[in-house]
Amino acid sequence: MSDKHPSLALRFRGFLPVVVDVETGGFDARNDALLEIAAVLLDIDARGYLRPSTRVHFHVDPFPGANIEQAALDFTGIDPDNPLRGAVDEDTALKGVFAPVRKAIKNHGCNRAVLVGHNSFFDQGFLNAAAERTDVKRNPFHPFSSFDTATLAGLVYGQTVLAKACEAAGIPFNQRDAHSALYDATRTAELFCSMVNRFRDLGGWPPPPAGAMPPTLANALD
Repeated sequence: MSDKHPSLALRFRGFLPVVVDVETGGFDARNDALLEIAAVLLDIDARGYLRPSTRVHFHVDPFPGANIEQAALDFTGIDPDNPLRGAVDEDTALKGVFAPVRKAIKNHGCNRAVLVGHNSFFDQGFLNAAAERTDVKRNPFHPFSSFDTATLAGLVYGQTVLAKACEAAGIPFNQRDAHSALYDATRTAELFCSMVNRFRDLGGWPPPPAGAMPPTLANALD
């Protein structure tokens, strides 16, 4: 990384933010099926603004004995038995997500990834449960820390629902495409970047020296 190019590692204390969304057979991470997983990696441009980059997506076969609630299928529109899904087992899906994440961690000089999600505890719970079931080695994600865009959007835009938060941020959101892991992860990534970038535009990053007045406030008092 050039000294003249902003560092993604320095922005988040050595963490690489990776947006993750899952679609599932219910709310119980240990017993309900993981049916889809998508991840969106982020990059930083020469001006220090975040933007979505690589996207990874897998349809997932339910693990043996997995519970699937019909209400969850009605909500997502997923048919687990549809052969056209091209689903893979959990082990293949997780390795397919973890490999590009580990590569990005190395490329950006980060220590590990931190999951970004809308109500991130939900996605993190299913990711961790699947990793434990499959005994996949070298999980690049922090085991419990995460960045929750529902909380951040409540602060920044006064909205906690993904569609409403995207609307407030000027990000198009199509309800017909929602509840697809790839679509929701993509929109969540755009929302996260918009909030981080807005904070930068308001003078919140880089932080001013200790005791100094933030630029926006200083300008207001001139």
